[in-house]
Amino acid sequence: QVQLVESGGGLVQVGGSLRLACAASGRTFILITMGWFRQAPGREREFVAAVSWAGSSTWYGDSVKGRFAISRDNAKNTVYLEMNTLKPQDTAVYYCASTPRSGSVSSTDTYDYWGQGTQVTVSS
Repeated sequence: QVQLVESGGGLVQVGGSLRLACAASGRTFILITMGWFRQAPGREREFVAAVSWAGSSTWYGDSVKGRFAISRDNAKNTVYLEMNTLKPQDTAVYYCASTPRSGSVSSTDTYDYWGQGTQVTVSS
């Protein structure tokens, strides 16, 4: 099994920045992709970004392209999400996810392991 623990959420003003971290433990050698999703109250979980665990491929949701950056540190088994130029609509609980399976990186169905989530609130 794989365990994921997110950190770095909080309250930030419009235009500000935050960096989220997701620490993976357990059988991390099986992982292919790590992703970030978010969910605002009353809305479906939305794809934010993903990165291949072994390579350098990255993917982003349309709403965060050019503002967010995903990266990984394999030595620390940690994935980061750098969030810049934050907007009120970025307010959500952010979840880290991972999978040992291939599939659409933007689909929640592809991911087998999820963290508990971290709240990000952007105030105007």
